[in-house]
Amino acid sequence: MVLDPGHNGGNARDPKAINRLVPAGRGQTKPCNTTGTATNAGYGEHAFNWDVAQRVGAYLSAKGISVVYTRADDTGVGPCVDERAATGNRTEAAAVVSIHADGSNSAGAHGFHVAYSAPPLNAAQGQPSTSLASTLRDRLRAAGFDVSNYLGRDGLAPRNDLAGLNLSERPAALIECGNMRDPAEAALMSTSDGRQRYADAIADGILAYLS
Repeated sequence: MVLDPGHNGGNARDPKAINRLVPAGRGQTKPCNTTGTATNAGYGEHAFNWDVAQRVGAYLSAKGISVVYTRADDTGVGPCVDERAATGNRTEAAAVVSIHADGSNSAGAHGFHVAYSAPPLNAAQGQPSTSLASTLRDRLRAAGFDVSNYLGRDGLAPRNDLAGLNLSERPAALIECGNMRDPAEAALMSTSDGRQRYADAIADGILAYLS
């Protein structure tokens, strides 16, 4: 199982590295990485992503699942989005889940959504990825999280512009856990208990998919 905590804590200190263009699939290129968003109080998305991924990984490891992370800490730079996809491909992961949070300033924008590659570029991006995305959506919703009211439809978002999904040869999905600019969701994401709630739901979704 590959877990991909979005962004990295050191990205802001090396703009040259993260602005370098890399392959993004479908003939596109994109910057290597970005700094991510943050709550209005300054809690960074990179830190949220890292913490939730660690909690998910601990849960899965306790169930006997081998977990690989796309980055080793929250102080480095990168890796680039194409290398993150390559980690899943190289390890022949049963599934790849990217963990993120959004930063919309639209009034009232809140809720999570799960993205997957569409139209699919290979067999893994077809039914396996849509099943992974749907299962994650169902477990997050069952855990009491609202689906997004501003992105995707019914908690799912088919995308053709996300490098990590386009370049994946394994079943892959990307979760935007919520909007860090929404006061209620920002408050939840900023607490240990809140991050554990997200992690438990994501881990449950991964286990349900793998079973």
